[in-house]
Formats: sequence, C-alpha cells, structure tokens
Amino acid sequence: MRLVIFGPQGAGKGTQSERISEKYGIPSIATGEIFRAALMGKTALGLKVSEYVDSGKLVPDELTIEVVSERLHADDCKDGFLLDGFPRSLKQAEALDAILAKQSRGLDAALVIEVPEEVSLRRLLGRRACEDCGKNYHLDNPPMVDWTCDRCGGKVVERADDHEETIRKRLSLYHSQTEPLKAYYEAKGILRTVDGLGSVDDVFGRIAAAL
Repeated sequence: MRLVIFGPQGAGKGTQSERISEKYGIPSIATGEIFRAALMGKTALGLKVSEYVDSGKLVPDELTIEVVSERLHADDCKDGFLLDGFPRSLKQAEALDAILAKQSRGLDAALVIEVPEEVSLRRLLGRRACEDCGKNYHLDNPPMVDWTCDRCGGKVVERADDHEETIRKRLSLYHSQTEPLKAYYEAKGILRTVDGLGSVDDVFGRIAAAL
C-alpha cells in the first residue's frame, strides 16, 4: 500500500503514521527522518542537505524531491510506504507522481486528518519531543520515566518552534500551501478525509475504515 498523510500541525499525523506502519507492514517515512538518514549515510545527497541544515536554512524543493526519490527506491519500499510531511505543496505532489510513474506505480490513497485550528494550537502548545529520535509526547501523555524517551532514552523537551505565534504562522502556511492538496487528490479519486478528534484509537479506527 502506497500512502501519503497530511493535515494541519497537531492533527496527530506522527502518532497515526506509526499505527498505519504497524498494521500494513510498510515503512512510515517522515521528511525529517529522510534527511537524517541521508546525513548519517553521508550520501552525495546527504552532503548537499547538510549545507542547508547546518546553516539553519530550509532545504529547497528540488533537493527535497531528490532525497525523497532516493528513499523511495530503497528495498523496504518495494511493497509500499507511508509518506508523512511530503508532499507539502502542489509542486511536490506533482513531483511525487512523476517519481512513482517512473517506477510504474501510483498512490493508493491520500489521507488527510482534519482538526479545528484551536485544537491544533492546544495540542502543539503541550507537545514535547525527544531531542535524539524525534518521538513526540504531550503534557497529557508524557514518557513513562521523568521526561526520558521511552524509545531511545533521549531527553524529552519542548520544541523550539512550539510557541503560539510560530504555530499560527505554520498553520497559515499549511492553509496556503498544503491544504490545496485536498482538491488535487480528490480529483484523482484517492482522497480519504478523517476526523482527527477523539482518542488515538478512535481516529485510527476511522483511518482503517477509510483505507
């Protein structure tokens, strides 16, 4: 199964991506993790990415697309994948279609998790993340031991960009750049819209039904 998942910040995409990956036996690939893998692997693309990451700049579309293409050619993607954080724009969506067309493949579904903006804001203001592996937690759902990551033992802290003004700017960017993907994938007949309110289990149940 080949999937993309998107939605406003705080919709729960990361949490649900882990569940989807386990249920369908496909790798969950977040853009940030792709960059980290490229950097650690010291590939030619990874070295290009490091020039931007090290200086705190955004990785440009063209390079992001190259890195995603390289990742989707890995052996663990042969039977499917779930992309979280890519595509973020119509340009990236068209590029993804082109990458898959070269492999004689296409997307099976595009999942969008929807929540009201104030819910996104409340969730993000309480979000905490592991400094080492990036796993997300929340003030209402902390790690088991003293803000130490359950997965890797790293320190769990507030993300530097999880402040109200910054969050509202990111939500505005989502509405202007990423939300148009709903119409793009609806026209292709593969859009699956899921209500992101309720418990993690409730939302995952809706996702499984939609798929």
